[in-house]
Amino acid sequence: MPLSHENLLMLKRWNTPTIYNGWEQITKRDPAGDGFNLEPTRDYMPEMGPMVGYAVTVKIQPSKKDLVPDKAHAWSEYREYVASVEGPKIVVVQDCDKPNLVGAFWGEVNSNIHRALGCVGTIIDGAIRDLDEMKNAGFKALARGMCVGHAYSVPVEWGGDVEVFGRPVKSGQLVHADKHGFLAIPPEDEEGLLEASIFMDKNECDTVIRSARSSSGKTTREILDSINDAGKEFKDAASKRFGSPGEW
Repeated sequence: MPLSHENLLMLKRWNTPTIYNGWEQITKRDPAGDGFNLEPTRDYMPEMGPMVGYAVTVKIQPSKKDLVPDKAHAWSEYREYVASVEGPKIVVVQDCDKPNLVGAFWGEVNSNIHRALGCVGTIIDGAIRDLDEMKNAGFKALARGMCVGHAYSVPVEWGGDVEVFGRPVKSGQLVHADKHGFLAIPPEDEEGLLEASIFMDKNECDTVIRSARSSSGKTTREILDSINDAGKEFKDAASKRFGSPGEW
């Protein structure tokens, strides 16, 4: 079952690295490079803060004119799929022309349409355009670049697995994204994610950060000893809560 609206709003209050810190405590997967983008991406609306939503997935190839013979039908079926997924939603787009930026799937029109269908933004391993108009629509974008034209942008496949910025993403998967990148959360890790993230954020503040910011008047030796003690306290708290010490 999807997380409650309240939980999603709470997840949105923290940046993506903080959510990752919570996720690595509860997942059985390898947190070293799993879950998040492995290639650089750019947040074109960092002022909008983090976005959280369930992935709707689509593949495009703007360079191919005749790849989709009935474009109107493809758009209609694709939008039906987008509307069928419970929101909030993030549109995750694999551009099969990668690494070339041949055409932009996103612009003013598409952003407004998807906003009306409950989408809060996109992660596209390709191009966007109409940047100011996308911001005006309240539609956030993490993308590889910008492009003037749309070329032959049309949905080719949707609702299946995609790969963006080196990371596989499934339709319906919970995604958290901001200016640092994105985290695609496995379904089995959704339930405890918020609690773990809040705990680890507080754990940092109560131990190593507090120690580092209380260094005034101390000798270098005293500062180093204090930070080492705080690091042990941090690990012990994580171990007691999650059964593993985590990293610091």
